[in-house]
Amino acid sequence: MPTVAVDVMGGEHGPDAVVHGVAAVSLQSDIDCLLVGDEARIQKILDSTAYNPERIAILHAAEAIDASEEPRSAVRYKRKASLFVALREVAAGRCAAVVSAGNAAAAIGASLRELTLLPGVRTAAMASVYPRAAEHAGQDPLALALDVGATVRCTADELVHFAVMGSTYARVISRVAEPRVALLNMGRDPLQGDAVLSAAHRRLRDRRGLNFVGNIEGHELTSGRADVVVCEGLLGNIVLKLLESVATMAVDLTAAAAPRSWRLRAGMAIMATGSDGLRALADYSSYGGAPLLGFEQVFIKAHGRSQAPAIGNAVKVAAKAARDGLIPALKAALADD
Repeated sequence: MPTVAVDVMGGEHGPDAVVHGVAAVSLQSDIDCLLVGDEARIQKILDSTAYNPERIAILHAAEAIDASEEPRSAVRYKRKASLFVALREVAAGRCAAVVSAGNAAAAIGASLRELTLLPGVRTAAMASVYPRAAEHAGQDPLALALDVGATVRCTADELVHFAVMGSTYARVISRVAEPRVALLNMGRDPLQGDAVLSAAHRRLRDRRGLNFVGNIEGHELTSGRADVVVCEGLLGNIVLKLLESVATMAVDLTAAAAPRSWRLRAGMAIMATGSDGLRALADYSSYGGAPLLGFEQVFIKAHGRSQAPAIGNAVKVAAKAARDGLIPALKAALADD
């Protein structure tokens, strides 16, 4: 199993939650982890919990990038931060993947400085899974959307690259044999949207080896029509954050209204199992993290609010991506231009 470098100082709950998450992984699996951050603080946390010392090593980093810092300034001046040190371990080949729950914009900027883009790729894409309905037996209850924050505007070629990378990730990691890929647009007509979207539609339709199902509208995102949804980063980030809030909002609003009516209280009791399932499906901690695709190295960006279970799942996803050959698969798929 490959070694995963973990940015311990990133995230709202680092370093405690990060170290505890990795400690749990060390007892549950054969994944080796390199904890990057303040060595004294890391060791103190490890001493307070159970862990397998054969699976964990520590690499000191003198600085950390705080979630509230201005990303461009942090990337420019904090080159000794734990995020940078972890990325350099991966770039040098000493680790096979990196995990960070830190500042997303800083993570993207630092990756562009330290990692190598795949041949032909001009910009990276942040991908994320989200819950959706399953329309046929065996369909994965999670879809993949990209980009969700690494870009603002894209060219048609970049959207095609996102589609190829997203389809490959779904095939390698989610084990979807022939991922159905859709382009997020304002209608199903191939000519709708601007010139970039219509050109992207044409190129995706003509792309060999890609199961392109056409445009998808906003109300279809939670249907089972597409396994991979492609869009520009600005739109994708808004969509992702909206989807994250919907299930929790629905459950919370119902719970708040229940005390005012015995009928609602009775309904809540009946719906309890379904509500718990809805909340669990919308819980980002069970998904691990979002892959930053487009580099020759594996980078899994965990949610900034990640607690120990989420960090543990992110480490497992990172190790799986490295072990199962995600990067060679991406190179092969992109080479088919």
